[in-house]
Amino acid sequence: MKTLGLISCTKAKQTHTCKAFEMYSASDLFRKAYKYCTKQYDLVAILSAKYGLLLPNDVIDPYNITLNDMSSEEVMNWSEKVFKQMNSKLELNNFNKIYFHAGKNYRKYLIPKLEGIGIECKAPLEELGIGKQKSWYLK
Repeated sequence: MKTLGLISCTKAKQTHTCKAFEMYSASDLFRKAYKYCTKQYDLVAILSAKYGLLLPNDVIDPYNITLNDMSSEEVMNWSEKVFKQMNSKLELNNFNKIYFHAGKNYRKYLIPKLEGIGIECKAPLEELGIGKQKSWYLK
């Protein structure tokens, strides 16, 4: 069985069309999380408020949308979209653990769906603020 690391998108982005992992590399926190996740997990994907589930090499355009500005219903709909994308892009039955390196809005409706199909979910940094998260990734 495999592990998956999910990293949320960030406010800081590149200003041009590029691969997803490059788009968010404008953020120091994302760079640290991405470097850590690529070493720790079998696969890494990105949770985008606009696009849903992205693989690191997916080419995307810049945008300015965040789940934090969405209603609960919109976040639930986004989570349903992402869950469907995960099933179609990732073959979820190959994963036994998913690690969320993402804020609460990015995981709160996804975790019950994933646990409902037998995947263990963890959010290793859920109690840490941004500064402590950056330090944690340097360990």
